[in-house]
Amino acid sequence: MTRRPVVAVLEGARPVRGLGRVAELADIRVTQADGLAGALDGADVLYLWDYFSGALPAAWHAAGSLRWLHVAAAGVDKLLFPELVSSDVTVTNAHGIFDQPMAEYVLGAVLHAAKGFGPLRDQQREAQWSWREGRNIAGTRAMVVGTGSIGRHTARLLRAVGVRVEGVGRTAAENDEDFGRIHASENLARVVEDVDWLVLVAPLTPATENLVSAEVIGAMKPSAVLINVGRGRLVDEDALVRRLRAGTLGGAVLDTFAVEPLPKVNPLWSLPSVLVTPHMASNADSWLDDLAAQFERNFLLWVEGRALPGVVDKGLGYVPSGHGRA
Repeated sequence: MTRRPVVAVLEGARPVRGLGRVAELADIRVTQADGLAGALDGADVLYLWDYFSGALPAAWHAAGSLRWLHVAAAGVDKLLFPELVSSDVTVTNAHGIFDQPMAEYVLGAVLHAAKGFGPLRDQQREAQWSWREGRNIAGTRAMVVGTGSIGRHTARLLRAVGVRVEGVGRTAAENDEDFGRIHASENLARVVEDVDWLVLVAPLTPATENLVSAEVIGAMKPSAVLINVGRGRLVDEDALVRRLRAGTLGGAVLDTFAVEPLPKVNPLWSLPSVLVTPHMASNADSWLDDLAAQFERNFLLWVEGRALPGVVDKGLGYVPSGHGRA
């Protein structure tokens, strides 16, 4: 009799969902971080439902039979420790699940900044009836840094409301179906001077860390707004704060930060032109069920020996374009 596969599930604070069909075909070991090594011993699959956990490196010695690891998140920068990267274990992520919520968040951020919803909320608290002028977003220019699935959904949604969109990726390209023109990331400082919305959706990799440097921030025009839903370490936060404090930048909508939770002493909390949100751009009312359904679909493919969608290139640190679907 063929041995049933063993699936280890790192649960975390939120109870794992949607394992009914998986349980029909595999033995499931649900564990918290302190029991991960025991659950990994003899396991074929690891499902990181607790995607922010840092427990795996210490338990890796027990993962001798592991063949596939699925993480219920888009970003994998905290997961790819050297032993995993050099192993034969296939890594997949939640590719596609967060595309629409994050694109909608970016559109909301643009509207928040363009229509002055922050100052208007402040006026409401003071019962102050004071007319102010917003700006049209149709005809403005956005540059989306990150040309994967999330970036493409974002570009499409912004274009639907009249924003002119270009992209920034590893290599330059012309006549792209979603961005029109894609600029090479190494040229970012030279192409941002006329941008109204600099939108960051890129993964954190050695190539993207500090991509939005002091030079890039200094090249942005005074009315420009930075929107970051990628990773905090994409940005030189000190340089950003300096420019915001000087009043020479239009503002920022920030969902991710170099240190999270954002320390209470961080000046970004109190700058009037900044909206801080707690790393929630990807969250939507359906996201947990969507993540559960995705793992079930992927597991059924894996059992049948078929190609998995959303395979992470462990060297690059993300799912390459064109590799999101089976």
